[in-house]
Amino acid sequence: MKVLIIGGGGREHAIAAGMKKSRRVDRLYCIPGNAGIAQIAECEPSIGVMEFDKIAAYAKDKKVDLVFVAPDDPLAAGLVDVLEAEGLRVFGPRKNAAILEGSKAFSKDLMKKYGIPTAAYENFDDPEKAMAYLENARMPVVLKADGLALGKGVLICNTLEEARAGVREIMQDKHFGSAGDVLVVEEFLTGREVSVLAFVDGRTVRTMTSAQDHKRAYDGDEGPNTGGMGCFSPSPFYTAEIDEFCRKHIYQPTVDAMAAEGREFKGVIFFGLMLTPEGPKVLEYNARFGDPETQVVLCRMQNDLMDVVDACIDGTLENVELKFEDNAAVCVVLASEGYPVSYKKGFAINGLEHFEGKADYYCFHAGSKFDDKGNVVTNGGRVLGVTAKGATLKEARSKAYQAAEWVTFSNRYMRHDIGKAIDEA
Repeated sequence: MKVLIIGGGGREHAIAAGMKKSRRVDRLYCIPGNAGIAQIAECEPSIGVMEFDKIAAYAKDKKVDLVFVAPDDPLAAGLVDVLEAEGLRVFGPRKNAAILEGSKAFSKDLMKKYGIPTAAYENFDDPEKAMAYLENARMPVVLKADGLALGKGVLICNTLEEARAGVREIMQDKHFGSAGDVLVVEEFLTGREVSVLAFVDGRTVRTMTSAQDHKRAYDGDEGPNTGGMGCFSPSPFYTAEIDEFCRKHIYQPTVDAMAAEGREFKGVIFFGLMLTPEGPKVLEYNARFGDPETQVVLCRMQNDLMDVVDACIDGTLENVELKFEDNAAVCVVLASEGYPVSYKKGFAINGLEHFEGKADYYCFHAGSKFDDKGNVVTNGGRVLGVTAKGATLKEARSKAYQAAEWVTFSNRYMRHDIGKAIDEA
């Protein structure tokens, strides 16, 4: 089979690596790709993920058998619908289902309607009304831009002053653009945060192994929110008891609710959970693989990825049993100093050859490209996802940090406490 992957980050590199292992896939393409993905796929950096007509023409020109749409923006904007209308076979939710991530107000209303546990909230399209509501709200409070904001449109406000400033930032100054036209004001939940990815075929849910992400930029969970600075899998806090509760009250009810609303969901749902003292609650949904969760989850999956993708599209997921290795994985993100606010790029990346031929070690490229001399250089805030597997989480973490030292580039930055919660498990 020929497979075209849409996207150019660490998630897409991990997906490409998973597809490369499939016994059924012999040719990989990627739009736009990156320098790492280019090692295993034919990349087309001149086409962007939002250039739907060009993507469709490229897919037909290459006679691909499947298009795998990985990022949130093209999913929410309806790339799957466009490609299907062109007669192409596509993995990912259609536009009317991708709204599960595309609008936080929609997903909160859905959970309220169908009794799926989540934080108490109110939606606002008028900043003055949001300000008035906050006068009597209990602090801390969480403000969320309704639309897509690269995983960064969430503010935790500890005081009324911070909350007022947050409303101005999101709704009036449009710091996150049109994503902030509607604001979700949510109660602040406490507990462990856990991510669970699930394959969905419209009716059946098959959950993958759990993972735990680190969103804040700096050690000790300090600094601004990022797309994710590292991850580990499985989460020792995601017990069999919690899994049973979530299957009954969160996973299946979410898929059933979308079907009941006429928004059949086929693809991957990312369940962002908070394990509160009152039980698990949904923090957020993503309508696709998470990043960097994909890097620590797919490398542990034993199934042929292509088989699972086919089952989701064809509605036969009930016949699939997902299997994962009985081990652990840790991903440490090597970022550009200053991310996520401002940073320089174009620096040469050295040491990538150390990963060649080493089992249990992976270097997933998130923001890289070739310069005009063919050298691999930095091209983003998150540059690499150095990932390692081990028999235990502690071993995997030790190996990941060891491997992180194999790679160097100017202005390299990373957190040094990824997976520290493992010590408290």
